[in-house]
Amino acid sequence: MQLTKQQSSIITSNENIKINAVAGSGKTTTLIAYAESRPKNSKILYLAFNKSVKLEATKKFKSKKLFNVEVQTAHSLAFKHVIVGNNLEINSTGYKNHELADILDLNIKSEPMAEMIMANHINKFTAYFCNSNATKVGELNYQDTISDKKVYTFVKSNYSYIKKKTREFLAKMNSGEIAMTHDFYLKKFQLLKPQLKYDYILFDEGQDASPAMLDVFLQQKAVKVIVGDTHQQIYSWRYAVNSLEMVNFKAFELSSSFRFNEKIARLAQAIVERKKHLQADVKFHIKGKGEPSKGEQKAVLARTNLGLLTKAIDYISERANLEGIYFEGNINSYTYADDGTSLYDVLNLYNGKRKFIRDPLIKKMNTLENLEEYIEKTEDMQLGMMVELVREYGNEIPEYIKQLKEKHVENQDREKANIIFSTVHRCKGMEYGSVHLVNDFLTEEKLKKLSQQKNLPDLIKEKLNEEINLLYVAITRTQNKLYIEEELLPENWPKNEQIILLKKKKVNDDASIKDLKVNSFEEKSYDVEEIREKHKKAYAPWNDELDKELKYMFEEGLSTKDLANHFGRTKGAIRSRIRRIYNMEEF
Repeated sequence: MQLTKQQSSIITSNENIKINAVAGSGKTTTLIAYAESRPKNSKILYLAFNKSVKLEATKKFKSKKLFNVEVQTAHSLAFKHVIVGNNLEINSTGYKNHELADILDLNIKSEPMAEMIMANHINKFTAYFCNSNATKVGELNYQDTISDKKVYTFVKSNYSYIKKKTREFLAKMNSGEIAMTHDFYLKKFQLLKPQLKYDYILFDEGQDASPAMLDVFLQQKAVKVIVGDTHQQIYSWRYAVNSLEMVNFKAFELSSSFRFNEKIARLAQAIVERKKHLQADVKFHIKGKGEPSKGEQKAVLARTNLGLLTKAIDYISERANLEGIYFEGNINSYTYADDGTSLYDVLNLYNGKRKFIRDPLIKKMNTLENLEEYIEKTEDMQLGMMVELVREYGNEIPEYIKQLKEKHVENQDREKANIIFSTVHRCKGMEYGSVHLVNDFLTEEKLKKLSQQKNLPDLIKEKLNEEINLLYVAITRTQNKLYIEEELLPENWPKNEQIILLKKKKVNDDASIKDLKVNSFEEKSYDVEEIREKHKKAYAPWNDELDKELKYMFEEGLSTKDLANHFGRTKGAIRSRIRRIYNMEEF
């Protein structure tokens, strides 16, 4: 393979370096070439971001016969040094809040659910410490991680107790009284100050490294290479830091993407430049040197589980013939929060069927409103998303989830799937032939309003910065086509063959959803000519050009609802035209 000048300069360096690599710039290819150029008897460690990246990287290094390269994740490396041979017990799922309340004997009567709220914060404080480079809990101030005023007030008034119980929780894991979490043995690994016997260490996805693992990396005598993309940092909610900005190594860049062409690259550039609303200087440049892919893998990407499930339900409710779908990660994980809370338990609470609730936390709630009060005091976003989904779809949820599972292909058949559904966090490092973005990302209009608030806290600025990163990561997953709603784009963004604008239907701001539904059923009379005049486009004749565009977008997997919005017609008109194009009996 012919290397670029940027890649060649990286490979010929012999010192500690950091590489800022834009999306699709071939960083793994560069790291493989770097390893190939080192002495054959040298020992090399490649630190991958997660298990799937580890497996993929292992295949690539082996295909190049680079058997002197060991591929590990931070956790697998820590497991090897801390757990193996020491007969220690692991709690692989972490401790739920009700379990922690029992372990620490939390018994607080100051307000309803106080012990669960307290356990939630102890869990978060523990994760904050375990991912940090601090040696003691007292070196950190958990209050600095809280953005919501109500939550901050609760934490501040109970801070000494939260800190005391966090120390107690850590001590119980350290002594072996209770099983260790994955976060804890990684922290223990860092505190052991290990000296790893490698000549070179290649640290991938450095923009989302935990301070604990970064500390281990920096303490090594090996030649160190850290690579990542400053604008792909999307894990600060897990207390990750942008290590590229924290290490004083010689800097290199990979600024050309071979995944997509210049049209997508210009949009990616414009999205990142939205950071000008939050900071004075935005240094970023990306070139698109990729050829439009012939790959047919189609993906629907969302910012949140809620946004993704909602869109998936839209698809199956409108397209009965849709088969062969795949969710990145386990499909069941989309109906569970990280702490194991089930969407079905929230639905049972909504219906007042408390006797069917299995989760101890939800079982303690009398109503959905009680759960919403708990969410307000803990900033538990995942539970909040579940409540929104239940309020939106109610008792239709089980049937929709059943249909999704029936249409879901197995992991080994992922490549055969007609449509892949994923959140941005789950598709990190992936690429697809075409991408359809769900409209649950932060718009520039909303960003401007938020950024203009007086005395905006740095923590909020960081969160807004990461919201921009999420949209940038989503856009740069495509190898060819991008389907995106207009409000997510910069104003007056030009339409082209790579970026297809989806127009959102406008509704009367004065009318509520309830009003609109009532009016659609109760209107007794109407003037046909008046309606035709108001919706001219909906009654315009189809032509070859429109048919071609409709056929292409239908085969790309867009829902009937999205097609109706895009063409300015009714869903019935879209279905009718598709039947005619394909000579379908039903659709």
